[in-house]
Amino acid sequence: MMNMKCISVYTNNFELFSDIYEQVLESPPKENEDIVIDGITVSGSGDVPDQYIDRMRVKPEVVVMKEKERNIMILQHGNVFEICLPSTEEEEAV
Repeated sequence: MMNMKCISVYTNNFELFSDIYEQVLESPPKENEDIVIDGITVSGSGDVPDQYIDRMRVKPEVVVMKEKERNIMILQHGNVFEICLPSTEEEEAV
């Protein structure tokens, strides 16, 4: 059982999302913190359980993208992209 750390990016524009994606991963917001990158609000949503992703990916209105190398899952629905990354072991020990 593994938790994923989720970051919400509030845009429905895939090009804008792509432009800031690496920047978000390099300096992600902390849990419950909002940051603004290029005019787009990015929020640290904290940990979500695997079941959350399983539930979301079966919904017809949710677009699921996966980045295999880094085991990152991206969910798009409505006006938000959610970047779900594996929680690192060190963070869980804190």
